[in-house]
Amino acid sequence: MSKISLMLIFLTVGFTMAGAVLQKLEEDSIPTSGGDLRISFVGHASLFFTFDGKVVHIDPVSGEGDYRSFPKADLILITHEHFDHLDAEAIRLIRKPGTQVVISQACAGKIKDAAVMKNGDQKTIQGFDVQAVSAYNILHKRSDGAPFHSKGLGNGYIITFGDKRVYVAGDTEPIPEMKSLGAVDVAFLPMNLPYTMSPEMAAEAARTIRPKILYPYHYGETDTSKLLELLKSSPGIEVRIRRMN
Repeated sequence: MSKISLMLIFLTVGFTMAGAVLQKLEEDSIPTSGGDLRISFVGHASLFFTFDGKVVHIDPVSGEGDYRSFPKADLILITHEHFDHLDAEAIRLIRKPGTQVVISQACAGKIKDAAVMKNGDQKTIQGFDVQAVSAYNILHKRSDGAPFHSKGLGNGYIITFGDKRVYVAGDTEPIPEMKSLGAVDVAFLPMNLPYTMSPEMAAEAARTIRPKILYPYHYGETDTSKLLELLKSSPGIEVRIRRMN
């Protein structure tokens, strides 16, 4: 390899690393009874919450952000085993002594020293009430007839911050279990076909859950304005669009 080629590679890597370090995430702040909950939107299904001096990461994936520069995790929640949700290297980068990692049943054995939560499990972890809830496909299936996400293998999570319950749905469609989630203040619903929901399905799920704030996430090339249009006549649900494609 020539010196010029090597120099171009070093320059490219250098600019890439500099861009990653300078990465600016969108953030929202939501008041709770225990202080402000800060939401940092990384991308796709990756985000993290900062609350009461602790950090909760959801589905950290290296391709979505520079996890070397993000705050270390007190708690990491993994929804399921697919590569765009489970990334052992990203988990390694944000782990510190005392970090607790929770995985779904489909991830069992894939991450060292991680605790499995099954659908329906509820635990207090790092001071947070965490519920693992169902996440699966009913209609959308692979060519062999198997659903993209099978029932019982993946999780959604409800995390309580102060008096606010935050629902991160994972990869799912509208499912009967959503009727039993209870009050939800903030919801993250996936919206990309064929793996999760169409805008119409996301609107159906939102009308069932009735969150005060709804963030579509994991939405790929889906036109998020369709969800806004579908829910404009649903008072009490504020749809917020952030960079989560």
